[in-house]
Amino acid sequence: MNTGRLLQLHENLKNLTLGNAARHLEERLRQAEERGVSYEEFLLELTELELQIRFENREKRRLKEARFPLVKTLGSFAFEEAPQLDKRLIGELAAGDYISRHRNILFLGKSGCGKTHLATALGIEACRKNLRVRFTTACNLVNELLESRGEKTLARVLGKYTRYDLLIVDELGYVPFSKEGGELLFQVFAERHERGSVIVTTNLGFGSWTEVFGDPNMTAALLDRMTHKAYIIECTWESYRLKETLREGRKRSQIQLKTAAAEE
Repeated sequence: MNTGRLLQLHENLKNLTLGNAARHLEERLRQAEERGVSYEEFLLELTELELQIRFENREKRRLKEARFPLVKTLGSFAFEEAPQLDKRLIGELAAGDYISRHRNILFLGKSGCGKTHLATALGIEACRKNLRVRFTTACNLVNELLESRGEKTLARVLGKYTRYDLLIVDELGYVPFSKEGGELLFQVFAERHERGSVIVTTNLGFGSWTEVFGDPNMTAALLDRMTHKAYIIECTWESYRLKETLREGRKRSQIQLKTAAAEE
């Protein structure tokens, strides 16, 4: 291709904010010439490349903003270890319709049964749909709220947590809050009621939530909001971590027995 026209085409693509296409233009032109593709096929491949890179970059931005501590996907979840879990329902939730309808998901169960994994995986699926997601533990959220109140930035922080399409609050109930902390967390949930979805993981049954929030009336009001049209998923299967620990213990015992027998 004529050098002047190539430079002009580069400039045109940049002015059209097709920077990815511009960066890969010469490479794709060379490939097109070698393969003898039509103008239509070349243009289709170039625009598909632009869209693919934009999608990947957008997903990276959403995942970074969400602040997941670990990347946990539905593909890596051991459904065979959770026979009581409705896999079909999890698949439906992954589609994200509950977010557009501002419905909540509550994962209830003892430690180690995969609640955080499921919550994270659903959050990642939401990021892939270009939705704003934020992951935090209940303890960290309360600490941030208390600090912002002391620094007189509480309104800004509450506004931030209201604007996410999906807020994931992990480990509710693992650490008790002060009266003030419980009230501030209640405020976050109340602000999001019918305005944005929340996923909560907790090791407490609903009857024990008063232990976290203190005030029975406030707790009842919170549960009324949180459970309204919510998906309540009780994780009643055995702890993955406990099972893995027991399996590893049995393996070590077998190795020790074999080693001892060999030494004899």
